[in-house]
Order: sequence, then structure tokens, then C-alpha cells
Amino acid sequence: MDGFGSDFSSGGSGGKVDTGTIMEQVKVQIAVANARELLQRMTDKCFKKCIGKPGSTLDNSEQKCIAMCMDRYMDAWNTVSRTYNSRLQRERARM
Repeated sequence: MDGFGSDFSSGGSGGKVDTGTIMEQVKVQIAVANARELLQRMTDKCFKKCIGKPGSTLDNSEQKCIAMCMDRYMDAWNTVSRTYNSRLQRERARM
């Protein structure tokens, strides 16, 4: 059978789609994508800020700068995430 529904038409559940399972899978995929984006942005920003001349090793000041930059970036990300989530919850409570 061709089409988008073909993956769900054959299975042990008689063709029924478990929307709860699919929603959980989508949530996991979104979380993984967000984590990848966080790591990529953090790497880009901290590398630009801390590494003057790329080489085969990092000197002590570059290591400290990278560690501090990543800590600050994660703290900021967590603060923004908590604030965003609390605002979402307040908006949902109003409805």
C-alpha cells in the first residue's frame, strides 16, 4: 500500500494508531533537536569568544574561558526556559 498511512495500516493493533505514543515520540524528537541546537549555539558563541588562534591544544586561559562561557550560557538558557514555561502555564490557566 502506498501513502503516508501505510506504516500504520499493518501492525498488531489492527491498524489503529496510538496517538499517545506518537505524541511522546514527537516530544522526545523535539527535546533532542532543542538539545542539539543548544549545544551548537553554545559551541559557536563560546568558540568565537574564547579562541583567538585555533591550534592543536587549548591553553589554560582558553580552557577557563570556555568553561565559564558554557556555564553562563547554560544558566541563561535555563533561566529563559523556566520563565517561558511559567508564562505558558499562566496563559493556559487563563483559558
